[in-house]
Amino acid sequence: MYPYHNKIKQRIKNNELERYEYVDQYKSISPCLLLHFSTDPKIRPIREHRFKEYEAILNENAKN
Repeated sequence: MYPYHNKIKQRIKNNELERYEYVDQYKSISPCLLLHFSTDPKIRPIREHRFKEYEAILNENAKN
């Protein structure tokens, strides 16, 4: 099994995140938080039930 969220969090810590955005729909995920990275895979979608978890990470990362 691919450790999806662990890999994304590590990429954020490694400063690979370029930007993020909330969209109404991305493929079959609605609503969706899209994380845009400088390395492949460039886009990683996050489902709504994980928004608060990622908002905390993004806010902490912005302070550093």
